[in-house]
Amino acid sequence: MSVITIVALLGFLTIPEGMSVGDQIVKPRCQCIKLEKQPIGRLIGMLEVNPANSYCKNVEIIATLKKDGNKICLDPNAPWVKKVLDRKRAEQTP
Repeated sequence: MSVITIVALLGFLTIPEGMSVGDQIVKPRCQCIKLEKQPIGRLIGMLEVNPANSYCKNVEIIATLKKDGNKICLDPNAPWVKKVLDRKRAEQTP
């Protein structure tokens, strides 16, 4: 094997699964498979909203629970989720 072939092979093996975009890592697939439809508003500590992109056509809303830090995907079409998002946006607006 030539040196160029070995270097190319090692280069391909070191490419990470996600691609770096600034400080964030973009994963090439949807993160949310199962969506929570039941209201859990009081249990939510933090919300993360991932807009649709070329890897996932769905808007993903991921809630981190206060108690144990578990992450749960929320149904963005559920009325209670829309209210929680509106409330969080209002809190962030000065």
